[in-house]
Formats: sequence, structure tokens, C-alpha cells
Amino acid sequence: MANVFSYSIGRKLIMSASGVFLILFLLVHLTVNSFLLLDPLMGTNEGEMFNAGVHFMGTNPMIKIIEPILFVGFIIHIVYSLILTLQNMRARGSAKYASGNKTPDVEWASKNMFVLGIALVAFLVIHLAHFWTPMKFTGDPLLTDATFSYFGEITTGHNAYALVHATFQIPWVIIAYIIGGVALAFHLSHGFWSAFHSVGFSNKIWIPRLQKASVIIAWVIGLGFCTIAIGQYFFFPLS
Repeated sequence: MANVFSYSIGRKLIMSASGVFLILFLLVHLTVNSFLLLDPLMGTNEGEMFNAGVHFMGTNPMIKIIEPILFVGFIIHIVYSLILTLQNMRARGSAKYASGNKTPDVEWASKNMFVLGIALVAFLVIHLAHFWTPMKFTGDPLLTDATFSYFGEITTGHNAYALVHATFQIPWVIIAYIIGGVALAFHLSHGFWSAFHSVGFSNKIWIPRLQKASVIIAWVIGLGFCTIAIGQYFFFPLS
């Protein structure tokens, strides 16, 4: 038992647990980001709902506890994906050239998880550089104080909406978000059900259900982030 994590099955369990945790974070993140499009529909202006959501994420004690755990989860997921990929490459040896993408009955996403992962890491770096770093460390002229309703009270906080909205007017950023969102959808479409498979959901009843659920959840998340970026660019241009 002490050495279970030194074996492939143990590493897969760690990958699965960290992956499911990250999916939950993505759903929360997508919910907050959806306020960017919901603000006008709800009759609020200048990103009030989004600023309130960002204020909640930045001040809630539970979020502050979860944030470093989330960071560690990302690192663990990336490190163990590298370890498992290298192990699989060594195990296949020259046979990898015979298998490749011609392997029948295997999802495209499954055969390209490592490449999709690289695309997602690149996308994550762009996201952190544009939003997380200015909001947490460096600041930005657009992050001036704004007032918004927060649980029924008028509150003052960073105008995160101004920063996000201005960034989503840059064409290459929109292209990066589209590529990142599609890569995320493909990655999750295999990773979600595979995580449950690794922890024992492997019978003929659950696997088809989990595969269908994976596709739905993956594309809701992936296309959700794409839609938010595209919507900000085309329907909410800078005045």
C-alpha cells in the first residue's frame, strides 16, 4: 500500500483525482465568467455581476484556502501526465510507430491527450498572464475601483470587468481562447470518463453513460469559454 503511488495504477489514480477536482473548478470558473454575458440580459451595466463574482472569488475565505490547493492540483496533474506519457512511450518502444493514430476503436482525444495537454498549458499561461497576474500581483490601470451590488449591499472593488473586456477586444486573444476551448473540450471528453474508469467504474453499464456525460460536460465547458470570448468581441465592443 505504501508503494501504490510508485506504480502506474497509483499514478493514474492521482491523475484522476486531480483531474476531477480541476473539472469542478472549471465549472465554477465558467459560471463566474458567464456573468460577462448575463450582465446586459439582467439589466446591469459595466459588468456589475461579473465584478461581484470576482469580488466573491477574491475575498471568500474558502476560495483563498482552495486556491493554493488548486495550484498544487494543476502541478500534480501536469507532472503525472508527463510521467505516464514517458512510461507509455518506453513500454511501447518501436511498437508506437505501428500503432499511432491508426489504432482502431480508440478515441482521437485518447490518442492525443499529451498534445492537447501541451495546448492547454500554453493557453493557461496566456490566461494567467492577462488576468490572474495583474489581479493578484502587478495591477493594471484598468483595475480602478468600481461600485457594484454585492449580496444586496453597494460594495467597492476592482473593476475586473474593464480589464477582461478590454483584453477580449484583441483578435489574437480571441483566437487563442477558441483554440484553448476546443482543446479543453477534447481533453475533457476523454479525461472525465477515464478518471472514473481508473477508480473502478469499468462495467458495461457505467462506461457508456460516463462517456456520454463526458462529451456533454466537456463541450459545455469548452464551448462556454469560447462563447464568452467571442461574445465580448463581437457583441460588446469598446465604446
